[in-house]
Amino acid sequence: MDGGLYAYLLRHTREPPVLAALRADTAERYPSAAHMAVSPDQGAFLAWLAHTLGARRVIEVGVFTGYSSVALALALPPGGRLVACERDPKALAVARQYWQRAGVAHKVEERLGRATQTLDSLLADPQQHGSYDFAFIDADKKGYRAYYEQLLQLVRPGGVIALDNVLWYGRVADPAADDGATAALRQLNDFLVADERVAFSLVPVGDGMALATKR
Repeated sequence: MDGGLYAYLLRHTREPPVLAALRADTAERYPSAAHMAVSPDQGAFLAWLAHTLGARRVIEVGVFTGYSSVALALALPPGGRLVACERDPKALAVARQYWQRAGVAHKVEERLGRATQTLDSLLADPQQHGSYDFAFIDADKKGYRAYYEQLLQLVRPGGVIALDNVLWYGRVADPAADDGATAALRQLNDFLVADERVAFSLVPVGDGMALATKR
């Protein structure tokens, strides 16, 4: 997608003012890492997906400054709940500020620490199994497969797990790219397309998003 077409896409993307403000704030605070936040079109897609699913219980692995969690929380109905897993306390503090600013802080249960440990703590409670409608993974790429397996136990049948960055700026299709994150994402994509436990689609939204619906 060239610049002109992407600009057209953004002109036809609904971005609440609070998310536009967060995007600008993130670019100022993290000039070399602002790309870690989802793009406006991805945020709108996630919100649409949560709304379409009728999601009430959501887990996010990898919050960063909170763009995707704000988008998702805004889409949740009254009484909806989002478990937000993040290991960076400074980024989480920014997210917390914008949850409050967006009026969704009461919907968010923040979990600071390693996501595998947070998810294990949820799995220790049998009542949590199969109780979530939607999960979004946007964290360390080498950890995706482990998060996926944990979340597959936590989402209900018919629930969706979305995984971001699965096209990895095109590196997954570049034979010359041999870094660890690229290799992990290639292996993940090969695994997901063959996983009969889910209905699966890889879509070119943002940097590529894998969508897996639990059978």
